[in-house]
Amino acid sequence: MLLPNLARRRRTRAASLVACLLIGGCATLPNSGPTGTAVRRAAASANPTFPYTLVNVTSVAALPPPMTRAVPTLLEVDRRSTDLLGIGDLINITVFEAGVTLFNGISAAGDVGANGATGAALAPGSTAARLPTVRIDDNGFIKMPFVGQVRAAGRTIAQLQTAVQNGLRGKSQSPQVIVTVQDSQSNSVIVGGEVTRPGRLVLSTNRETLADAIALSGGYRGAAKDAVARVERNGGTFEMRLSDLLDAPAEDVRVAPGDRVTVVSRPQTFSVLGAASRSEEITFSRSNLTLTEAVALAGGANPDRGDAASVFVFRVKKGAEGQEQPTVYSVNMNQPGAYLLSQRFMMHDRDVLFIGNARSNQLSKFVSLLSQLFVPIATVRTTVQ
Repeated sequence: MLLPNLARRRRTRAASLVACLLIGGCATLPNSGPTGTAVRRAAASANPTFPYTLVNVTSVAALPPPMTRAVPTLLEVDRRSTDLLGIGDLINITVFEAGVTLFNGISAAGDVGANGATGAALAPGSTAARLPTVRIDDNGFIKMPFVGQVRAAGRTIAQLQTAVQNGLRGKSQSPQVIVTVQDSQSNSVIVGGEVTRPGRLVLSTNRETLADAIALSGGYRGAAKDAVARVERNGGTFEMRLSDLLDAPAEDVRVAPGDRVTVVSRPQTFSVLGAASRSEEITFSRSNLTLTEAVALAGGANPDRGDAASVFVFRVKKGAEGQEQPTVYSVNMNQPGAYLLSQRFMMHDRDVLFIGNARSNQLSKFVSLLSQLFVPIATVRTTVQ
């Protein structure tokens, strides 16, 4: 009787050990994230550690609204004249005179003066002299012989011609003045970054948009979906995705003289976590990505661990006053209609796609752990016997 009692006690102790493992082991087994129930429970908690709003996407009305891109006031510019002069511009001045001249130029017979050029066809008794190229100084003035300082910045070419011509009256007989721009520094933008031809771009019409400026610089050297154009103006900064400009031409903005446009590569990504077939950061395959496509890129729920009824998108939205609003969207992919809704659910940059663990996952892990513990023991016992 002693041996059967001893065997019975050993079996009892073994059963007690297994029960203890079942109770405590399931709670301590490694896991890839919470279950769907845990995510929903945390949203409804009265004192959550990290509060967030849970939205169950069960109809079209529950879908998040499309993202709007408001154009800031710094990009709302008035169209300026294309011949408006500014500081740093290089200009050429040609003076036409009749009779007694102040400037040594080209005569009616075609003689070349010190500052003239050949090939001029002038009226008899008149001359034309092209003055050395002059730069509009930092104060907005140019220095004109026999006239002195003349304000040029802020004036159009026609206005500067009139000002110089008025200054020469009484000193020259019937002076006529023509002003041309050799290099426009003030009516230009700087385009840099990932474009084919970075540098200074002169705005020939002052109607050029942001997309126009990038195209005139040779275009973006990579994929348009990954490009971001950053505009700096008067101490302010604004960014737009190049794909947004191409998809919605009406939202394109006009560049203004003095702007600095930098095109950089900044791909849109989303992170995949939880019980998905793959957990990693994934780049958008196109400029606009739906939840259906995101789940497909993630490989869907892991068939051994994942719960298709617990698909979540974690997102930090901006409120009406700019405050952050953590929001979690829940989609039950076990429902056939959810696949239609997810095709209308648009992913945002830096979203987190989370697939919850199945509730049966812990039990299967525990059974697997027990197998790893007891199978070797049974094998050794059989071998010894």
